[in-house]
Amino acid sequence: MTSLALFAFLVSLVATLLVRRLALRWHTPYAQDASQRLHVGYVPRLGGLGVLAGWACALAALPLLQRLGMAGNIDWARLALPWWAAALLPAFTGGVLEDLTQRLTVRWRLLLTLVSGLLAWALLGAQVPRLGFGWLDGYWSAAPWLGVALAVFAVTGLPHAFNLIDGVNGLAGTVALVVCLAFAHVAIQLGDRELASIAIALAAATAGFLFWNYPRGLVFAGDSGAYLWGLVIAMLSVLLVQRHPGVSPWFPVLVLMYPVWETIFSIYRKLARGDSPGMADALHLHQLIYRRLACSVLQEDEAAAMLKRNSRTAPYLWGFLLLTVAPAVLFWRNSAVLLAFCLLFAASYVAAYLSLVHFKAQRVFGRRSDS
Repeated sequence: MTSLALFAFLVSLVATLLVRRLALRWHTPYAQDASQRLHVGYVPRLGGLGVLAGWACALAALPLLQRLGMAGNIDWARLALPWWAAALLPAFTGGVLEDLTQRLTVRWRLLLTLVSGLLAWALLGAQVPRLGFGWLDGYWSAAPWLGVALAVFAVTGLPHAFNLIDGVNGLAGTVALVVCLAFAHVAIQLGDRELASIAIALAAATAGFLFWNYPRGLVFAGDSGAYLWGLVIAMLSVLLVQRHPGVSPWFPVLVLMYPVWETIFSIYRKLARGDSPGMADALHLHQLIYRRLACSVLQEDEAAAMLKRNSRTAPYLWGFLLLTVAPAVLFWRNSAVLLAFCLLFAASYVAAYLSLVHFKAQRVFGRRSDS
């Protein structure tokens, strides 16, 4: 696994740099006045291509690494990499097109992720076989289509959840990296080296991207990166629960509670205002932290000031991430405990959000808003 991770990291590191240089040479300008924009100037948004290169090349090189005695006992056939590639292709392609043109509508992007979700079910048999509570599982198993629908919904929705939190340097990438390590930890305990290798390769490829993304913000993941993280992690979540009855279905829910709840809460607040859930705004939690807590020092260079402020935002949310991943890894078999932590996180998120909106968090952290 170490050789696999190192290979994925190095390929991603080099590929992301090459993508950045090519994008700087032949780039298409994007809106300078977008509400969610937290940087100055043009920054390439194709970091997802570098992550894909590191992840895919490392997994493709597994047979060679095994012949060289640099990889453990991993069943190449059970990896089913061609089916993974086929399922990822529609949504990832849509993400790349959006990064290049900024003209692909929300409706088309949703449709493409839905196609990927349906392919995950058709090619990999992805479905959620149980809910983790005996009194419900009997009814759930009596209607197998419910498990299929939930799996397709997860694969369709999670890419957009990662896209929502991909607003500041080091946030979405760190979430993806930590989540993948959590899945790899549980998969290794269960002896599922195939799913563990997929998770570790993605974590290492993400680390290669983060080298350029945080804290300097030299390249962004873009829609392609967010969709790749969301698709692979959603498929890992479903297959881990499907293959191993000892894993609670609430384990992946708690691990992913931050991006999932960010999406649910964003949809709610937009509908409450009478706005479309697909409309971009600047009221996500990371954007409030950027404006209210991550105050920058005075500098003559506006771009440098925004970069420092941007890079100070993600660490606040890394703490939130630990509130979900740590208990999930400890109690991955116990549905009741995992559900309780999910509810606790949702309440904590809402409390933190309201405290930022009403300027209470600033007094706690000793910060003064300058907006």
